[in-house]
Amino acid sequence: MSSISANWTSVNAACQPFVDNLVEDAQALQLEISTLSNGTRIIDAGINCVGGLEAGRRIGEICMGGLGTAQLGSNSGFENWPWSVNVHAKTPVLSCLGSQYAGWSLSHKSEDSKFYALGSGPGRALAGREEVLKEFGYKDEATSTCIVLEVDSFPPVEVAEKVANNCGIEADQLTFILTPTSSLAGVMQIAIRVLEVAMHKAHTLHFPMENIVDGFGVTPVAPPGGDFMTGMGRTNDAILYGGMVHLFVNCSDDEAKDLAEKMPSNTSSDYGRPFAEIFKSYEYDFFKIDPMLFSPAKVIVTNAKTGKSYTAGELNQSMLTTSFGL
Repeated sequence: MSSISANWTSVNAACQPFVDNLVEDAQALQLEISTLSNGTRIIDAGINCVGGLEAGRRIGEICMGGLGTAQLGSNSGFENWPWSVNVHAKTPVLSCLGSQYAGWSLSHKSEDSKFYALGSGPGRALAGREEVLKEFGYKDEATSTCIVLEVDSFPPVEVAEKVANNCGIEADQLTFILTPTSSLAGVMQIAIRVLEVAMHKAHTLHFPMENIVDGFGVTPVAPPGGDFMTGMGRTNDAILYGGMVHLFVNCSDDEAKDLAEKMPSNTSSDYGRPFAEIFKSYEYDFFKIDPMLFSPAKVIVTNAKTGKSYTAGELNQSMLTTSFGL
């Protein structure tokens, strides 16, 4: 193990009670529970059922490996959109990058259909296939797990078999949670990624992740878009133009200041247009978009050793008004 993960806990153990509670409250949360032919459990949060914001809030905490909290707030910083979600992680690098980050590419193709999704949640740490997990030296152990998918269709049994095999568990001990981007649960669980977006940006900037000791984020929750493209654009815009993150670090003041100045989304050459428009201009290829864009709008970095704080970026109300159709 690397030094950063030496004392990390099990995200699967921490998360299991959250999954159990979600299933127990499925009717009240307007979710539907089913199983695939191999016994893999499916929790539908918006494909064939209503789902809702509370379901999305709980699913967001499951994505964080049971080590984070998400609470609805009433101050988003925007007069036309008064509510938001506040996010905190007990162990931000583990919670956000070790569990919540949608880094597991899952796909299956047959003669009459194809399926593709990015998986997030504690199952990633069981499989340990991603470079970021190998870098941190972290691999969890458990006999059951779950994966959250931002999809509008059910995964085929072949994908469930692949995930179960990679995680080293039986297929009937796997749970998939489905959150379409255009659903209320979907927009909520994506908003809860505001802190994770900042953690991923810090990692992209090669900031020593062991120096990040705590973090908090707040962002507006986008209205559902009615279709995938609109929903995807709005959920990205909520963070890129309305998200604010406060990180606590142990480093020099110069390093803290440098992180703050480089992190916000307005440092990107692609900043300043609705995300759906940016995406379309690059022929719907994520990899052509400037990676520096994927950041919160505003960042505060506090050096926990000296007490000095550095702020950079800006909240962009006009862009959100355009994106949200207000």
